Amino acid sequence: MDKSDLETYQVQLSQVELALSADPENSELISLRSELRELIELTQAAIAQQEAAASSSKAEASKKATANTASSSKVWVAGDECLAKYSGDGQWYPARIASVGGSGENRVYSIVFKGYNNTELVNASQIKALPPNYQATAPSASNKRKLSKAEEEEREKKKKKNEKKLEVKAAKAKEQQEKQASWQKFAKKSEKKGIHIAGVSGTSIFKTPDNPLGKVGVTGSGKGMTGVAPRTKHKFEIVDDPNA
Repeated sequence: MDKSDLETYQVQLSQVELALSADPENSELISLRSELRELIELTQAAIAQQEAAASSSKAEASKKATANTASSSKVWVAGDECLAKYSGDGQWYPARIASVGGSGENRVYSIVFKGYNNTELVNASQIKALPPNYQATAPSASNKRKLSKAEEEEREKKKKKNEKKLEVKAAKAKEQQEKQASWQKFAKKSEKKGIHIAGVSGTSIFKTPDNPLGKVGVTGSGKGMTGVAPRTKHKFEIVDDPNA
């Protein structure tokens, strides 16, 4: 129903009322007049609803256009927080701009999605400002997006790499403990056999003799302590040279 239908019904109603003025007791004309009045009311209500819907759509479109204009006019720099469209599912997720490239009219942004640490290159139409009431929270299990196949493979690769590192560290630690236990066992056996191993029982491998004038010697070397050489003054003797 539109305004042209409304005008048609109004013209028909005026014609019926004119006919009734000449024949007011005509039941058919009276019934037709009632139907036309009802049609006119329904048409007017339908037109009002259409106009209200059109006005609402126009307002929404204007609001979106304003938001897009504001978003496109904003100068984004590295470190800015924003919402970015993920190419995997077309949804918007919180992100951080890592770097800005491209020309002045066609900017390209490298963004990092929060909670996922994967990067994407997007243009100005694929990022927008965070809503005023946005709170930076970690994505919950309910609204967390599904990882792509490449992301799953990368995560699995990192997991295996970390597990390998832990295995290598554990193997080295075990090997070190075994060597230490083996050395301690050897040292104890040596002590029982009367072989003193310097440095095992708290004795230094360097032993100072009881004589304060003695020099340091190494125990277990099979050699005695180094004796103290007496200090003498060098005497210079003048010798005649027969060839002089």
